[in-house]
Amino acid sequence: MAGELTRRSMLAAGLGAAGALTTTKARAAEEKAEGRLDLDGLAKALKGAGVKAKAREKAFDFSYVEKDAVGEEWTLSMSAVLSNDEETVWLMAWLDELPQSSADVPRTALLRLLADNDMIGNGIFFAYVKSNRRFILQRVLKNAALSATTLKSDLDELGFAVMNTYAHWSVKNWKQLTGTTETAASAAKESDADERSEEHTSELQSPCN
Repeated sequence: MAGELTRRSMLAAGLGAAGALTTTKARAAEEKAEGRLDLDGLAKALKGAGVKAKAREKAFDFSYVEKDAVGEEWTLSMSAVLSNDEETVWLMAWLDELPQSSADVPRTALLRLLADNDMIGNGIFFAYVKSNRRFILQRVLKNAALSATTLKSDLDELGFAVMNTYAHWSVKNWKQLTGTTETAASAAKESDADERSEEHTSELQSPCN
């Protein structure tokens, strides 16, 4: 009797293990069918998209060549990062480094970037990476139904967004904007000073009542 119970227990345990293994395999097959990428899968998808990437922990760094509307080539510095829970893939285009002096960062330029976040759409938005003082334009993708073809399309859209917003994120343009703002502010101050001087002169020349 005891032997029979033991055999039954072993059989039940074996069936349970087999069931768990089958469930795991089914889940893995389902995720693969849905286009869910692990780190190796992301590397292969990037390669299939024509990207030569350098691995860095759970990220890949690479150069991406895109053509603008007139056919001029832009070589963009990008990264693809797999989130720790592997639920999302982050595509990042690295932009200019933030100037060392806050005086070289006009508030108008930052407001333009915030306004662009609402206008660009398609999950693409500006962000700031504090560790290396750089702005990025990034896109967050759900890790599902991803392939080399869809990834290339996503990279193209991100590249177009970088080119189309160049005038707003280029630090060189910020410096020109700062100079223009300072000139306008100086002119406004001089105008105010002239008006105050004229008012004061008028008061001095007015006859006393």
